Amino acid sequence: MRLRLAFAIAAALVLSGPGLAVDRGEAQHLGSFTWRGSQPWFGGFSAIEMASDGIGMTVLSDRATILTARVQRDGDQITGVEIDTVHKVRSSKNKVLKGRVGDSEGLAIGPDGVIYISFEGVARVARYTRPDGPAEVLPRPDAFRHMARNGAFEGLAIDARGRLYTLPESSRTADGSIPVYRWDGRAWSTAFHLEQRGDFLPVAADFGPDGRLYVLERDTGAIGFRSRLRRWNVTANGVTGEETLFQSRISSHDNLEGLSVWRDGQGRLRATMVSDDNFLVLQRTELVEYLLPD
Repeated sequence: MRLRLAFAIAAALVLSGPGLAVDRGEAQHLGSFTWRGSQPWFGGFSAIEMASDGIGMTVLSDRATILTARVQRDGDQITGVEIDTVHKVRSSKNKVLKGRVGDSEGLAIGPDGVIYISFEGVARVARYTRPDGPAEVLPRPDAFRHMARNGAFEGLAIDARGRLYTLPESSRTADGSIPVYRWDGRAWSTAFHLEQRGDFLPVAADFGPDGRLYVLERDTGAIGFRSRLRRWNVTANGVTGEETLFQSRISSHDNLEGLSVWRDGQGRLRATMVSDDNFLVLQRTELVEYLLPD
């Protein structure tokens, strides 16, 4: 996977350009903003949660940094970002996470402000009552202990009932489907499976204000990055009504890994996504927004 990523980064330099920013699907691309920072912790952003006002924002790095910020807007366009707070993600012993155990990838925030983070290096989900506090690691069932080292939980979402959902990037069931695990406050269970379609792999998830499950997927090929956004209705019997909202062409965007779905002041559904620049000067941190159909 890392070798494919290196090829994709090199190809993105050659292939990127406005002529390639064309998408297939019902969503409408509103704009892309290149977010720059000089701090040593800036970059690697793998998860995002937007506040209901579209201004407040919480962003998670895959090197165990979590920050809050305010987005500046001019109509439908993002024009700037002002960072408010920065914290290092901590272990259950209140120590700063480093290395493989600090590979923080997914983010979900409950209505009570409690933060949940999923990890990929050591597959697990942790609960935080405050961003600078110690972790409470949720129980790890056997299925979590056998995930691919670089293919575990990049996506994390919370539904209206406060239940958590996570899914692995590359670990699959025997029939090749994507298992989705649900935490009901007491135990994990396999809630349902999603169809694996093509070479796209899930890297982020969110429940929108419409109650549907949204999953952002990425294809890292030999000639650049592609992104795809799908959604489903979640029922007591599984998922229905699968839709592909957009599928980008190669290098339309950078390495999109974070997703937040919200409703703007005009009542329109929006998806805000953030890219992981892998801390490489050849890549960029982007905030990308799409208008979604209801």
